[in-house]
This record gives sequence, C-alpha cells and structure tokens, in this order.
Amino acid sequence: MKKKLLTDVELRARWSRDRKQELCVEEGTLLTPSARDFIREQGITLRYGAAKEPPAAMTVTPIPTRSGKAVYIDAQTGRELDGKPEEMTHLRGNLLVPKTHPRIEFRGRMDSLMAQIMDVQIEAEESGEHWITEELDELLAYARSILAAEVKEEPLPEVRLMGMDSTAIRRASHQVKKTFGIDHPVPSYQMGRVCVALNRLRTQVREAELSAARAFRDGEACSRTDIIEGLNRMSSCVYILLCRKLAGRRNREEQP
Repeated sequence: MKKKLLTDVELRARWSRDRKQELCVEEGTLLTPSARDFIREQGITLRYGAAKEPPAAMTVTPIPTRSGKAVYIDAQTGRELDGKPEEMTHLRGNLLVPKTHPRIEFRGRMDSLMAQIMDVQIEAEESGEHWITEELDELLAYARSILAAEVKEEPLPEVRLMGMDSTAIRRASHQVKKTFGIDHPVPSYQMGRVCVALNRLRTQVREAELSAARAFRDGEACSRTDIIEGLNRMSSCVYILLCRKLAGRRNREEQP
C-alpha cells in the first residue's frame, strides 16, 4: 500500500478547522519537514491508525436553474446566455468568461506548473535524490493551495515553505554566498539532469507569477498581492533547492 504524505499546507488546513491539539492520521503516514516543524510549533499530537478523513473539498458555487435549465451569465457584460458557449468557461459558478480571459490563463499556468513539479520529482527519484522529491511535495501542495485560493477567492495563508517564512526565503535566495557558501549559479548542462530540471521549474514558477500579475492587475493596483508574493517566494524556494543541491546541503538545518 502506498503511504500517504502529509504536507505542511494540508496539515495547517486540517488543524485550522477546529484547532484540536490531537489529529488522527492513517497508519504509516509520512510527514514533510515543514509538517514536522508545524507540529512542534503548535504542540500537536498525532494519533496513528484512525480511519482516513475525507479530503477537504473545494467550494463549488451552485449553478442556478430556471425551468430545469441552467442559467449562465456573461461575467464581463452581465448578459444572460442561452446555454454555455464552447468558447467560454466558468470564472465562478454560473459566471462565464472567454477561455482567453487572464484568470483562465493563470489557472492553466498553474496546472502546467503542477505538472512540471511532478516531472522534476520523477527526475529526482530516478537520481536517488529523495530529499528533493520530499521538498517538492510541499511546493506542489502550496501550488494547489494558490489555485484553490484564486478559484474560491479566498486569501492565501501567510507564506511558510521549507521551514522558512517569507523574509527568510528572500534572504536565503539573495545571499547565496553567505547562506550556502557558493556563488550564484549560472545554469549549465554540466550541472546534471536534476539541477537543469530545477532551473527549468524555477522558470515555470516565474511564468506563473507573470501570468498572475496580468490576471490580477486592476488599473494601477494589484488585487491579489498575496498570490504574487506566494509565487515569488515559491520560485525562490526552487532556486534554494538548486543551490542546496550544488552545495551538497541536503538538510534544512544547513540553511537559515
């Protein structure tokens, strides 16, 4: 039986429902390093062997009906539509937008990003770098939480990835020499497959961030700075993984 991996993001979501100091998890559940950090910080006790809790479902806005027929609205014009056109898709509930809408493009970028993370995990596993696979599990969960926050139009929780808050992530990614004892790496095929894959993933996160900047631009302001910051720190985390790999620092304890 495949063991379940409990990430920091999932753990925080479960704990925030009722703030219980005891959580039930399946026998054999594995914890990411950040999940273990969170358990220590909050004084949580895990109880193993309990029945599996159903996963938290993404909130879905029901589509209203009239005479048994779904009622759709053009979100940009407010016009009622006779059916759902093929060239349009759901922004939220029965609100439809063109499939070229910036928000839909952003969701597509996030889908591509999550697929890319899993590709890099395969590269890492085949190269015997399980620690990278484990760290990327946390980033994958965080990417999913970003997409969920956008779809449900809910705020994204404060950034905390790989045992670091937003400030520590930024500091580590900017002060590479001080943090890891190496110069800022210049990407090269000579780094090997895993490092090249990590560098490619870093660019994918940056592309998702740029897509978000376009999607949430409201005149001169940005309506989702939380998502922009989250993606920015996520790309920094991938860069940190690259630096750790090159510096031979597998353990988090060797970073600030």
